[in-house]
Amino acid sequence: MKALFLTNEYPPHIYGGAGVHVQYLSRELAHLMAVDVRCFGDQNTPGGNPSVAGYRWYPEGYTCPAPLRPVFGSVQRCLDFNTTNVDADVVHCHTWYSHFGGILAKLNYGIPLVVTVHSLEPLRPWKREQLGGGYDFTCWLEKTALEMADAVIAVSNETKCDVEKLFAVDPAKMHIIYNGIDPEEYHPVESQAALKRHGINPHEPYILFVGRITRQKGIVHLVNAIKYMNPGFQIVLCAGAPDTPEIAAEYDESVGHRKTAAWLDLLFVFAGLGLLVLGSRFLVDGSISLARAWGISEAVIGLTIVAAGTSTPELAASIVAALKKEPDIAIGSIVGSNIYNLLCILGAAGLITPISSGGVAWVDMYVMLGISALLVPILWTNYLIKRWEGAVLLATYLGYLAWLWPK
Repeated sequence: MKALFLTNEYPPHIYGGAGVHVQYLSRELAHLMAVDVRCFGDQNTPGGNPSVAGYRWYPEGYTCPAPLRPVFGSVQRCLDFNTTNVDADVVHCHTWYSHFGGILAKLNYGIPLVVTVHSLEPLRPWKREQLGGGYDFTCWLEKTALEMADAVIAVSNETKCDVEKLFAVDPAKMHIIYNGIDPEEYHPVESQAALKRHGINPHEPYILFVGRITRQKGIVHLVNAIKYMNPGFQIVLCAGAPDTPEIAAEYDESVGHRKTAAWLDLLFVFAGLGLLVLGSRFLVDGSISLARAWGISEAVIGLTIVAAGTSTPELAASIVAALKKEPDIAIGSIVGSNIYNLLCILGAAGLITPISSGGVAWVDMYVMLGISALLVPILWTNYLIKRWEGAVLLATYLGYLAWLWPK
């Protein structure tokens, strides 16, 4: 038994689900029989199993309207599929691009025609934008191929129902074979490295789109609907090549609006930071005046009230980030702030004028170093601070305040 596959897509030129289907189906069938793949493109691996031959087209000489060129290009390559001798026992086609080749092989070489149906042309009226009048031809071609095929394979029960509704196909020739996957390649993984590499927070829900930029997939509607969604959701678009320049322009415009909104988000970040700094300043000034009225030393003021006041932005950012399940921001803002304070703030102040503080005792330095060391075992467990560990840290700080504050 030898099977002839006629297809638009084949590796490395795959842009849709039908191409993926052909890739894996031909590979698995090759374990059972000889497979001859003839596809659109420049592939050329003769002698193997499957053997693969790509057929090009040269539209430079076409003077017909641009939308018709891919239609006539498909017909031309289907002719080329058949001018190369066919010695297969069955011909198998996917999508309208190769249907004409299947019809020619069935009629001229006398072999059975099998058609796998992924989607149907009458249910994709937006393709008129892509093909112009060629869309009427593709609908006729699909109808002709399906109704004369010796077997029609639908990839789902819903697809089978659509075929029965739209075409006069003998029910005895209809079969359902669901799309499958290679479990050795596609399987659950625990690693979140890929998500983090692409800036996706694994601790926050996200909507994932996988597909081409087409009317059929509805990606433009999805992008336009983002502004109405809960802001707690992430939107992840894994989009392939657009069908037409028009749909590409609509997609770019929709995504561009989202990029413009990012500038507004950036404005909110700086505005919020400015308000936090301003509020912290009022807190510090008022607290210092009150503390001095009570006769407390400047060292104690700096270690308590000023420290708390200047850390208010980090406190607010960490609490909000923790509530929004953004642990990297919650912990990173604290660690980064302390690194910034020690190296940049202290360094800048020392550069301007020498600093001497006899009021800050060595015990305060030891407490700072000890707490820093305490974070190491706490963060050792997947950088996770548990509730009881947070309670220990808070109780330690309250104990330090009780020891530090004058009696």
